[in-house]
Amino acid sequence: MTQLITDATTFADAAITGFVAANERYVRRVDGGVVRSTVIPNGRVAVVVGGGSGHYPAFAGLVGPGLAAGAVCGNIFASPASGQVYRVAKAVERGAGVFLTFGNYAGDVLQFGLAEQRLRGEGFDVRSLAVTDDIASAPADQVEKRRGIAGDLTVFKIAGAAAEAGATLDEVERLAQRANDRTRSLGVAFSGCVLPGAAEPLFTVPEGVMAIGLGIHGEPGIDEAPIPTAVDLAKLLVGRLLGELPAGVEAAGGRAVVILNGLGTVKYDELFTVFAAVTDELKQAGVEIVAPECGELVTSLDMSGISLTLFWVDDELEQLWNAPADSPAYRKGAITAARDTAIDTVTDAVSSAPENATAEQRAAAATALELLRVVHQTVLDGEEEFGLIDAIAGDGDHGIGMARGATGALAAGEQVVAENGGVIRLLAEAGEGWSEHGGGTSGALWGIALTGAGTQLAAESSLDAPAVARAVRAALDAVQNLGKAQVGDKTLVDALVPFVETLDEAVSKGADLGAAWTDAASASTAAAIGTAELRPRLGRARPLAEKSLGHPDAGAISLARIVTSIGAHLASATTNGTTDKDNS
Repeated sequence: MTQLITDATTFADAAITGFVAANERYVRRVDGGVVRSTVIPNGRVAVVVGGGSGHYPAFAGLVGPGLAAGAVCGNIFASPASGQVYRVAKAVERGAGVFLTFGNYAGDVLQFGLAEQRLRGEGFDVRSLAVTDDIASAPADQVEKRRGIAGDLTVFKIAGAAAEAGATLDEVERLAQRANDRTRSLGVAFSGCVLPGAAEPLFTVPEGVMAIGLGIHGEPGIDEAPIPTAVDLAKLLVGRLLGELPAGVEAAGGRAVVILNGLGTVKYDELFTVFAAVTDELKQAGVEIVAPECGELVTSLDMSGISLTLFWVDDELEQLWNAPADSPAYRKGAITAARDTAIDTVTDAVSSAPENATAEQRAAAATALELLRVVHQTVLDGEEEFGLIDAIAGDGDHGIGMARGATGALAAGEQVVAENGGVIRLLAEAGEGWSEHGGGTSGALWGIALTGAGTQLAAESSLDAPAVARAVRAALDAVQNLGKAQVGDKTLVDALVPFVETLDEAVSKGADLGAAWTDAASASTAAAIGTAELRPRLGRARPLAEKSLGHPDAGAISLARIVTSIGAHLASATTNGTTDKDNS
């Protein structure tokens, strides 16, 4: 995507910095994203939107009066960490509750869900809604599995307008849900997008062909067809959307907001030619077009593509859609708000209160730090490979997300050991670091795995091999409780379950930790390779299940690679006499 020499690791952050500098009238930066720079009155519901970067104007460009109070900004195509969501929400909460809304992607659902739990635990009233407008990503009877694409805008706008009008949190939630229920989208792509710093697109489309049913994270389409004329493309998009109307809606006599969205490189003149054909098709079907939009609204870096959204309105929804809004990228009518001069800073630092770590726990922390270094190097060595596997039926960000997460975990672990902390604190803070820096599904799952293991170790009287096995079991339980994945879903759980079960069995038979871990890693590797025969039932790869067949799951492969490297290190340390066979 980028024309200049780009550091991919800092690109998103630099882009947000520049965006804020260019839009100080509207936004200011907080740790985790951006919030309104204008006054948010006390008693106003705080609408917080968010997701990965790379979709501008979504999400930061939609912050302002009549729209969102704040936007959480993850890395490129990676869901933000739960800590980011928490901090942005705290920065805009004004006593009437928080409404979180985002696209229906596994990482966003996990990370926003964790933040919602944390905020609720502190006494805040919080609701959330995942947008599900993409008709290509799941059948109508499985709408809860559908992705959120350009229909994000309709839900965000309705929620923001309701909040601006003084609606209660219950009302904001009700209206946003109705907007989601009455929004349908479908997109096509003519070429894939290129991540900053990358040389090749995440997917390619044959010459003269378009992909139908694309995602907005570089996921390929679910079907292909020859590139049509503007008129024929309009017939395809309108025909499929009219083929699935919301309950209680009929095309003839129905009112629909029409949004023709450019995904990155299809520019306005060409969009207008398609829009003209779309309006003709809709009018012939008897649809009354309401306050349409044509332009770049939810993009996918430099993807060449178009999506069409139909938002079927009634009197209440139409009034909210037409209500004034003023944000960097979306403006409607006239609305004013005074600049906010009372700036509060929200922090989310992990407590550094003194701990009573035993000598055994401090020694185990030093060993765990060695293992974190092994994990970090393993992830860096496999980063490109993990990304390529993920790009087959996903967005290709697994490698870079794992690298960021492992780097954050290692930095946290080094800090704990430098402060003479114990292994329980190290695992807790390494988990926070992985989640915060990794973002996405993998960030949430690896973060919760490390913290789950640490919580179990805190209940152990000693740190022998059975205690380690129980801690690893607790990590699996935490992952499954959060992500809900089961064996066969084609996720990292397919590699983690056999690892845990083999480790349990070997330890119960008296094997030392190094030998037991090595056996468990072999079982994990075999299972990870075996995921090539599975169809994904969860995550971004699910709508592209057939493309995924014959290729292993990136999360399962990276987990197997990590536990294998740890096993090799444990075996080497035992052979060299540097690690007690019963110690972690």
